[in-house]
Amino acid sequence: MNVEILDPAKDDLAEGFWFYEAQRVGLGHYFLATIYSEIDTLATNAGIHPMYDPPYHLMVSDRFPFSIYYIVDGKDVFVEAVVDQRRNPEWISKRLN
Repeated sequence: MNVEILDPAKDDLAEGFWFYEAQRVGLGHYFLATIYSEIDTLATNAGIHPMYDPPYHLMVSDRFPFSIYYIVDGKDVFVEAVVDQRRNPEWISKRLN
């Protein structure tokens, strides 16, 4: 499958980078490397994750309290959001819609 990270998700990644980089120099880079690695797995396993507010699938990061929200459209995967799980669920739903 082809995986594309949409602009809103890129903005989320930048926000996460700066948050973690402010905590400790280098942690922002580790955050990005981890999340990008997890997004890369969608090329082979997109669609196996539970649905959240259809049509979005929800993949939870193993190392950071972030979730990756994506849509599968045929052989294409679109990453719409990379959101801190500590956010209010209503805020997340509004962010996706």
